Amino acid sequence: MSTPERLIESTRELLWERGYVGTSPKAILERSGAGQGSMYHHFKGKPDLALAAIRRTAGELRATAETVLNAPGTPYERIEGYLRREREVLRGCPVGRLTMDPEIVASEELRAPVDETLDWLRERLAGIVEEGKEQGQFAPGLDGEEIAATIVATVQGGYVLARASGSPAAFDTGVRGLLALLRPTV
Repeated sequence: MSTPERLIESTRELLWERGYVGTSPKAILERSGAGQGSMYHHFKGKPDLALAAIRRTAGELRATAETVLNAPGTPYERIEGYLRREREVLRGCPVGRLTMDPEIVASEELRAPVDETLDWLRERLAGIVEEGKEQGQFAPGLDGEEIAATIVATVQGGYVLARASGSPAAFDTGVRGLLALLRPTV
């Protein structure tokens, strides 16, 4: 792996573990095994490197979600697949956790890939809900955008509850509850 790649991957992990403020250039260099000054040779500084790491994390999250959401099956089955896909629940969402970091939220540039990813996810899920309504699988009165926001909120809130309790059970309970509400009655 090239030095820039090691720097980006190390930053991604550190942002997930510690957040932006807790991710120092020294920690990035130590984790990546890169030499002193490597970060500034390849990137303008910590914000530039963090942006590259956030973009990569957001891209991977989209690709993973898209694989599940494009899978064969009914709209309900695809949403179920998204909700039940394997996750590191106790670590939290690598994108969602960034929304709790004041430095990320305060920076339009660093926040943009996070916002874009969450917007994309809600739009993608809303489309699947609308597809399910057209097929008669979901109640005609459901609002696709509201259900999509509920799905994202359940996942993100499930991460928080699981981390708080130290157990993935809270995440799983939220997923089961949402799926029970969405389950087609036909």
